[in-house]
Amino acid sequence: MKSQTEYLWFETKSRREYLNITPKIEEIVEKSQVKEGLCLVNAMHITASVYINDDEQGLIQDFDEFLEKTAPYDLKKYRHHRTGEDNGDAHLKRQLFGREVVVAVTKGRLDLGPWEQIFYAEFDGLRRKRVLVKVIGE
Repeated sequence: MKSQTEYLWFETKSRREYLNITPKIEEIVEKSQVKEGLCLVNAMHITASVYINDDEQGLIQDFDEFLEKTAPYDLKKYRHHRTGEDNGDAHLKRQLFGREVVVAVTKGRLDLGPWEQIFYAEFDGLRRKRVLVKVIGE
């Protein structure tokens, strides 16, 4: 069995951003030389997510508005802020969007649906964070 592990680092310019990381993941899969297997993409911070959906700007804005209505950034709202943090909303947003995706690798390529793309979602940005990419298989 083959295995390839890499880390992607991000430091966003704003508190919330949604980055299409599909091309970077495809490069790692190709480098792994795995023909049949799985690719795990995992946000390694509790205020960021990795998810799969369509890369359509209106949809991304809809996601952001939905998350902000559901868990608004509000310095007075969250008990978590009593610890000295100001990112209680980011923790909730991460729970909604999840921490990771696993994508099949078939014939050496990510086996995504026709419109599917892999995104890194940042909910508490302006600092350096990483994503684990692990490809395993034959």
